[in-house]
Amino acid sequence: MRMLGLTSIVLAAGLALAAPGHAQNAAEPAAAPAAAAPAAAAPAPAATPAAATPAIADPTLDASGKPFSKAVPGMGEPIPGAFTLQDQVTSTGREAHWFHNTVLLPLITIISLFVLLLLIWVIIRYRRSANPEPSRTSHNTFIEIVWTLVPVLILIAIAVPSIRLLAAQFKPAPKGAVTLKAIGNQWFWTYEYPDHGVNLTSNLLKEQSEVPAGQRYRTDADGPRLLAVDQRVVLPVGVPIRLQTTAQDVIHSWAIPAFWIKLDAVPGKINETSFTIEKPGLYFGQCSELCGARHGFMPIAVEAVSPEVFARWVASKGGKMPGTPAEPATSSANDSADDTANAASDAGAPTVNATAAPAVTNKPATQNPAGLGQADQ
Repeated sequence: MRMLGLTSIVLAAGLALAAPGHAQNAAEPAAAPAAAAPAAAAPAPAATPAAATPAIADPTLDASGKPFSKAVPGMGEPIPGAFTLQDQVTSTGREAHWFHNTVLLPLITIISLFVLLLLIWVIIRYRRSANPEPSRTSHNTFIEIVWTLVPVLILIAIAVPSIRLLAAQFKPAPKGAVTLKAIGNQWFWTYEYPDHGVNLTSNLLKEQSEVPAGQRYRTDADGPRLLAVDQRVVLPVGVPIRLQTTAQDVIHSWAIPAFWIKLDAVPGKINETSFTIEKPGLYFGQCSELCGARHGFMPIAVEAVSPEVFARWVASKGGKMPGTPAEPATSSANDSADDTANAASDAGAPTVNATAAPAVTNKPATQNPAGLGQADQ
């Protein structure tokens, strides 16, 4: 009997709790405080951080931060004991190379030999012992016409290819050219890619005996002594390049012999030329204007790569190719953050930009420990 009584009490309690009226009454106390509270915007929940964009590896560097491309002796760099021009890898350079070797050099050689033979003949033929009675001829019309007309014809013959070459050197870059702005400093180079949002600082790589143990130094793979740098300029092959030069302090000059380029960098002024690299590789140059005590320590190194590798290199530096559309915020985290910010703005609360992109810094992968310009050296 006692067990039956307990069972009846439990069943009665369960039926009472399940009744609709009881459920409604139980919910009312919880709802009452919310109804009594003044109408106000709920505090915005913490914004969900946007998904991190995976880092893009620099395609020109290996895992240790050293460049893949190695300097090739005799290509894009001086050759010990050589007296010829470097092999040219631009159309303007090849034309200038032809002009020098086919027109100027033979002409200079012929004129020099002619003048030398003429001097020898005059010295022997008209010496005092062989010609005791000198001629009193003061004018010779034929000779005067010849020595006036022949140089004029030679200059006209030289002028035609010379003017064509001069015009090619300063031909404006076409649409779609990659703009490289080289800025001379005492005594290092900084570079800007205005259309790509990339900035670089390039310093001389020192020798092993000149840096503390454990710091990067020049190797033969980096390039010749006094020409290797810690940050190479990367440019695409087969794409027109618009080169702009200026300077921060004194006059410098950006020169790459294999490109047939030598353009002064003048403070407060922008000089411009254009060229197209025809062959991938590594090419070296120097500042070619006396600019101070460390003028000889301002090398230039250009790594010419395919357009595909160049695009990946730009992305690895935090930039983007011109004409690339902005990436839409498609992640759910970004959408949630935007909705939260909009709701807070509608309610009168300050808006928080939950999707602001982090600042881009283009740090050199192998920065020279001596610092910018190595002014302390």
